[in-house]
Amino acid sequence: MFDIFVDSAANIPAEKVREYGIKVISFKNFVNGEYITCFDPNASEEEERVNGKKYYDALRNGAECKTSLVSIQEFADAFEQSLKEEKDVLYISLSHGISGTFNSARLAIESLVDEYPNQKMFALDSYNASLGQGLLAIYASILRAKDMPVEKVFHILDSAKLGMNGIFTVDDLKYLAATGRVSNAKAFLGNTLNVKPLLKGSHEGVIVQFKLARGRKKSLKTLINLVLENIIEPEKQILGIAHADAYEESLYIMNEIQKEIKVKDFINTTYDFCTGTHVGPETIALFFIGGNRELEGNKEASYAKELLEELGN
Repeated sequence: MFDIFVDSAANIPAEKVREYGIKVISFKNFVNGEYITCFDPNASEEEERVNGKKYYDALRNGAECKTSLVSIQEFADAFEQSLKEEKDVLYISLSHGISGTFNSARLAIESLVDEYPNQKMFALDSYNASLGQGLLAIYASILRAKDMPVEKVFHILDSAKLGMNGIFTVDDLKYLAATGRVSNAKAFLGNTLNVKPLLKGSHEGVIVQFKLARGRKKSLKTLINLVLENIIEPEKQILGIAHADAYEESLYIMNEIQKEIKVKDFINTTYDFCTGTHVGPETIALFFIGGNRELEGNKEASYAKELLEELGN
């Protein structure tokens, strides 16, 4: 038996965390110097949405929001609780190209190896964020329920991760500009011309801009089309959508996608505060398995073939 860990950037709703038996190690978040939790394990879907609106309204109103990552010791303490129960550990991390979180977890595991030589510990870099990371953890839970050993689950997900697409659009470029994703000049020009960027997680695990759309409506339609053109074996998949207080638009996207394809499930959740701070209110992101991350209509399941086979059994 093994325990599955994620950091709170994985954006898994608390109800799904409870359903799939996943352990969440939370980042810390401060709004105007006041601490708020990034993950409440007891929250309902409605409570998460209400708290999300409050948070993103604070961003809209110019609040100073800062995040603090999980320390090496915090990771070690969390993992050790499972190790003491003679359980193996699988941690699925926010991409190394976005955060130093993966490296902290790796160092925590190294610090525990000698003390727990009979336990297996794996840290998987998702090369993704939000539900691109979270869906891998949910799939790990599904595979675990089949009595699959931790090392095989790690191998399957490590192969599949480059088939897990994360695509998103933002409403205001200033949040990306503040973190260096786009220049201030480009942000000003984009907002003036009502240009909405389409961004994705690359094969290197970093966020890149790959398309532009004129206006919000066009950007949402582009997201929908990208899913429909690139998703493979949707009936085996859980699709993820994360929104930064754009609930009604997220429902529209879900409805439009489900008019065209049948999926196993659809998780719709408020964007986690840590990564949501950097993309801003009204961001909408979609997560699904495609052939790769090039978004060129390739439906050959080269990376996620084994995972999809297991999910279909």
